[in-house]
Amino acid sequence: MIREDEFVHLHVHSEYSLLDGAARIRDLTAKAAELGMKALALTDHGVMYGAVPFYSACMAAGIKPIIGCEMYLTTGSRFDKGARKESPIYHLILLAKNTAGYRNLMRLCSIGHLEGFHYKPRIDLETLAAHADGLVCLSSCLKGEVSQHLLHDRYEEARASALRYKTMFG
Repeated sequence: MIREDEFVHLHVHSEYSLLDGAARIRDLTAKAAELGMKALALTDHGVMYGAVPFYSACMAAGIKPIIGCEMYLTTGSRFDKGARKESPIYHLILLAKNTAGYRNLMRLCSIGHLEGFHYKPRIDLETLAAHADGLVCLSSCLKGEVSQHLLHDRYEEARASALRYKTMFG
């Protein structure tokens, strides 16, 4: 059984997740400290604007900061700008486990905005594989690739997706 003070939120949005997160970073870290949490992640949608304020607030509160991002992933090419039905966007949570991971997370966010932006800052599997070092991958929410395949009874596709991520991230 996990004790309350051992639980770590790994999927957290702040005010930097536009139209999705309302929690202010200072309030998040204050509440986590009040609850005795030892660590907390920040995984805003497609951006890392809150990473530095989050890190500072966590350090001030005595909490281990886990920097991450909930990326938008296309299984096609990030350069394709076709209809969204033809190239769905999936959510994928990435967490930095070290300095190399943090740098790769920043690279992926930049590439998503500069090369893959189509409604949202997207990355593709090619980019993800090239910058997977130092990152931990979580299947995300119901908008994740594995979840969407399962939701639509595509069990083989879900398994293949999960195995692809396992191969990519170990």
